[in-house]
Amino acid sequence: MSDNKDLLRGGQFLVKAIDCEDIFTPEDFNEDQKMMKDSVKEFVDREIWPNKARFEKKDYALTESCMRKAGEMGFLSISVPEAYEGMGLGFVDTVLVCDYISGATGSFSTAFGAHTGIGTMPITLYGTEEQKKKYVPKLASGEWFGSYCLTEPSAGSDANSGKTKAVLSDDGKYYSITGQKMWISNAGFCNLMIVFARIEDDKYITGFIVEYDKENPNGITLGEEEHKLGIRASSTRQVFFNETKVPVENMLSTRGNGFKIAMNSLNVGRIKLAAACLDAQRRVITESVKYATERVQFKTPIAEFGAIKQKIAEIATNCWVGESATYRAAKNIEDRIELRKNNGKDTHQEAELKGVEEYAIECSILKVAVSEHAQKCTDEGIQIFGGMGFSEETPIESAWRDARIARIYEGTNEINRMLSIGMLIKKAMKGHVDVLTPATAVANELTSIPSFDMPDYSALFSEEKNIIANLKKLFLMVAGAILQKYGKEVDKHQQLMMACSDILIQIYMSESAILRAEKLAKKEGEENVKEQIAMAKLNLFHAIDVIETAGKHSIISFAEGDEQRMMLMGLKRYLKYTNMPNIVELRNIIADKITSENKYCF
Repeated sequence: MSDNKDLLRGGQFLVKAIDCEDIFTPEDFNEDQKMMKDSVKEFVDREIWPNKARFEKKDYALTESCMRKAGEMGFLSISVPEAYEGMGLGFVDTVLVCDYISGATGSFSTAFGAHTGIGTMPITLYGTEEQKKKYVPKLASGEWFGSYCLTEPSAGSDANSGKTKAVLSDDGKYYSITGQKMWISNAGFCNLMIVFARIEDDKYITGFIVEYDKENPNGITLGEEEHKLGIRASSTRQVFFNETKVPVENMLSTRGNGFKIAMNSLNVGRIKLAAACLDAQRRVITESVKYATERVQFKTPIAEFGAIKQKIAEIATNCWVGESATYRAAKNIEDRIELRKNNGKDTHQEAELKGVEEYAIECSILKVAVSEHAQKCTDEGIQIFGGMGFSEETPIESAWRDARIARIYEGTNEINRMLSIGMLIKKAMKGHVDVLTPATAVANELTSIPSFDMPDYSALFSEEKNIIANLKKLFLMVAGAILQKYGKEVDKHQQLMMACSDILIQIYMSESAILRAEKLAKKEGEENVKEQIAMAKLNLFHAIDVIETAGKHSIISFAEGDEQRMMLMGLKRYLKYTNMPNIVELRNIIADKITSENKYCF
């Protein structure tokens, strides 16, 4: 796919029909990727999963020790170019390692993600050659650990509003940084900080590479470890800078470019956060199913009860859908990076930056959807365990607490919902995604008489794919009308933007699942993948419910009179599902397969 000139741009999934052969799925992993997956799982099962209780007792030293071992295994260097002593592997490999290394505990997952992502990546992507040679090999090997100092008491979602100052010395040789940062992951054992500060009254903040040595703190003091709901052994502290001297050559990129560095770092962080929520779900599902098959009530294993089957099927479906969408987007990003590198115009840094930035919409979609799947999964895991699920003796209680942070960091889910729509509007205005032509066609279609011919829906997913096409029309109908009404003021109508985002999210996730199942069915035969087909259909059924609610709430809130009546009719028209599946039957197919395997088995 990497030489495909027709590679979809970010957001174009909304206005294009996509073939199942054109998406990458976890079943497409090559042999090297399968070996990498097995290697990571073996490491986690040996070093992290058996020590879960120690992580919950805030054993920060254990987190640091496991990070050093991960460095020795090469897991911290996956995405680092070979020129800086990394493995230089592709974006799919990066996501794969992040996925399978993150499932045992959120404490290690956070340490790993903060170090390999926002702690290292800004230097590999924005650093000078000297900076990269000096720092990146140490970070790639685990000799040094990185942290990322952006958030302040007054600067959270509004990242550019930070008050930390950087003042140039009289001799022009260094900057003095003064200010306060909070919620800094890895602060307790890091050797290097990516710090954002404002020079004079610049409009935008600037990034700096700041070394930290406990023996020679250079004006840096750390607050006590924060006591948190979850990720308890992730070192999280406040960091105070008091005239911390930073050589001018340690400015990252150019003056005033810090906000852009921060935002692009978060784009990558968002898809990696989605990946980091996947194996956590697999493990919760597996533990829950094992418990449900062993727990006997009324002389029957509770796994045989319909109420439990429903839970197992729903959380497994969410996990499988999240996998489908995450790896689809990861390969799109990898292919875009390769395309940019091969055209000879971009350096490795530029290609990677622009490749990820291209799919910022998809990254936000994934961050929201998969973090919410993880919360639902752990919650239902506790419910399956019953009273035992509420006990610290089981691994489910800590998984539930750890999952909660995923909806907050890398930009809250509310911010990401609005970002996905805002970025789509920007892409449309730049001409990167032609929304106007299909939106006009939808408007014309709404005023025309619908066809009453019954289509041939005999082929697998033929109706479901038609529904996806109609859901895209529905989004264009609702979002187009909102944008037409409010124009440049649309960002002041957050509830409407969030409803549009919910529709967008469901479209991308549902389409990813259906295309994955279709691709599998063509390869393996429908009968051999009936559970995956069931998950794709079950997910679409739920997506239609979400979209109907979001669409109705929007339409009755901004439209009136004939326009409202016309759009509500359009809503009904585009949500039509002629051959609705038997939902109980679908759930039973999924749950029975997982129960028979006694684990998440897809």
